[in-house]
Amino acid sequence: MRVRQIRPVDALAESIAYLGSAHARADIEADPYWPKWDSPWWHMTLLWELGRAPRIPASAVEAMTEALKTRYAADLPFRAEDLPPGKGIYRDVACHCAVGTMFQVLFACGVELDDELPWMRRWLLRYQLPDGGLNCEGEAYVGSKKSSIVSTAPALEAVLLCTPRPFTAQEEAFLDRGAKYLIDHRVFKSSRGKVIDPDWLKLTFPRFYKYDALRGLTYLARWSKKRNRSLPADALGEAREAVEGHVHDGQIRIGRRAYGEQRSLLRDGNGWIKGMSRSFDLLDQVSEVGRPSAPLTRLWAEIGPSLGS
Repeated sequence: MRVRQIRPVDALAESIAYLGSAHARADIEADPYWPKWDSPWWHMTLLWELGRAPRIPASAVEAMTEALKTRYAADLPFRAEDLPPGKGIYRDVACHCAVGTMFQVLFACGVELDDELPWMRRWLLRYQLPDGGLNCEGEAYVGSKKSSIVSTAPALEAVLLCTPRPFTAQEEAFLDRGAKYLIDHRVFKSSRGKVIDPDWLKLTFPRFYKYDALRGLTYLARWSKKRNRSLPADALGEAREAVEGHVHDGQIRIGRRAYGEQRSLLRDGNGWIKGMSRSFDLLDQVSEVGRPSAPLTRLWAEIGPSLGS
């Protein structure tokens, strides 16, 4: 039997067609986020990361915007007992990664976020910890008070890149504290100088919520430009070298996948069940390890020269 090879353009068209369908709108209404990795949330995020946000159908953008107006609890619960009655931690509570990511997606689609979804910016700004980062684990706010770089990156990006006006004093402080947090951690190290996660030295695409050295450096380079602040080249040298190790023939090649098979919430005829996550064609194609990544290459061309040597 001959296996049909799906060309990348076909996979792109398939994702766009799905997002424009009544099926996608029903999926968003059922849950804007689940299941991983093949709900409208992930198709939209991937198109945005590919630089194709304008191709996301307006019907999907409108449905996602409407869903996010009422879907989630107003506050991040720090303890299980903080959950509102009848709400569950998985389907009814947003995390910083989700808020920061979809904020950027919808902004790129032309949504007036501060008018349509004012809770999102407030959410991002209110959960910064004393060290300058954020943490999606509510317990961190009543316990360790230590941030997660993974949780921090999307929130910083959203405020930095999706504010079409002068920053407020609160936003400036938020962005500056976040930059200091990343610099103090040398982009990928603990406060004791150890690599937090070796995978962060392997560049990934799409990011979704994953973190790597290029993602941290990109925030710092863009923050430096927008805030007219200098960067300490000596503190960023190892991260820069990690990125340079992925450059071959002038292009960045993907070092790891940002997603994989894992437990997910799936919808069947009787409601929501636990099962294994699913992917989709476009995601599989653009995330292949060793593949040259045009989006990552463009990012490095943009920020690399500003990082010194």
